[in-house]
Amino acid sequence: MGQQNTKLKQEDIQELFNCTHFSKSEIQDWYKNFMKKCPKGMITLKQITEMYSEYFEGDAQEFACHVFRAFDDDGNGVIDFREFLSSLSITSRGTLEEKLDWAFSIYDIDGDGGISKEEMTKIILSIQKMYGDSLKEKEPPLRRTERIFHQFDTNNDGVLSLSEFKDGARSDPYLVMILQYKPPRHRDFFQKS
Repeated sequence: MGQQNTKLKQEDIQELFNCTHFSKSEIQDWYKNFMKKCPKGMITLKQITEMYSEYFEGDAQEFACHVFRAFDDDGNGVIDFREFLSSLSITSRGTLEEKLDWAFSIYDIDGDGGISKEEMTKIILSIQKMYGDSLKEKEPPLRRTERIFHQFDTNNDGVLSLSEFKDGARSDPYLVMILQYKPPRHRDFFQKS
């Protein structure tokens, strides 16, 4: 989409306007700053990791990898502007349903449509590492995973489906907190010179 250009085509702006929660002028502003910071028109895993590392006091590398995977819709190893803006729209302005779907994609590490206990534990551990000492509640990841599965896994098959995850996440303060965090200074990152 308009790589190495400082302006988007009107049809691209309209398409992004239709599928995000941003105004046309916000889309143009985001694109301008995105291209200044990423002149090749893409964000790398290293850049996402740097953003998260600046924002959180702990080790954000693992969680940044999971976020990168969720942003990289086509799985090509880079995040283009469309992917960036779509995910940013959900994480910053999306409905609860959109955020739940997006969060499921983070927890479903292997993309098989279900969240295993191993996947849940990995994500919880990466979140705890990222927040470091600032995370008030530090229930051990395995214990938290067992509690979550006990509450959410209604068919007791050892895997959380999308509907089980969404139903359970609405009532779990920890998961709701993760859904409501503001993405780490994306705007600051893209406006730095």
